[in-house]
Amino acid sequence: MKPENIMTEKDSMELITSMINKAKNNFTERGLLYLIWGWVILGCCLISFVGSYYLHNPKVQWVWMAVYLVLIFQVIYIRRNRKHRRTRTYTGEINGYVWLVFMIALFLMIFICISFQTYQLIDPLLLVLYGVPTFLTGMVIKFRPLWVGAICCWILALMSPFIPSDFVVLEIGLAVVAAWITPGYLLSKRFNKQRGAVTA
Repeated sequence: MKPENIMTEKDSMELITSMINKAKNNFTERGLLYLIWGWVILGCCLISFVGSYYLHNPKVQWVWMAVYLVLIFQVIYIRRNRKHRRTRTYTGEINGYVWLVFMIALFLMIFICISFQTYQLIDPLLLVLYGVPTFLTGMVIKFRPLWVGAICCWILALMSPFIPSDFVVLEIGLAVVAAWITPGYLLSKRFNKQRGAVTA
């Protein structure tokens, strides 16, 4: 065997470290953003439904402005994470693009529905859109609860034409529980377990 083919101890440690970093890529998602988005949207859905259906107060819809606060938090959170992250992975970049496309499609969809005054389509189409990045992320990081949650979103979207329009907002609440809140807690649990195994 040629000397240049023999790995030094340092080279071996660097290779092992690199492999650990790549393996940790699937576990670095703490689930924080899923939980924040999920709980905020669930809260908005419940407040919106109660305010509109029982109190008949249209001003309650202003509760959805909370979404913009979460969006600002997300931008700050992602930028801070990028500064502290030593390595960049293809999986992380792909997920970033997936959710960027989702946000662009979301704003375009809402703008088009409002422009054509087809407000009743917004909630069912939200259910369809919610499933797309959730499903793709679940496949990319190989995390079944995410793509199962995405399928739940699509099933709820199929049911929406047969449900009174006032109750479709509750479907969105169910969707975020299935697609974001539950997977968010499971991701957090998996992340903590993996981090403990690596540091042990």
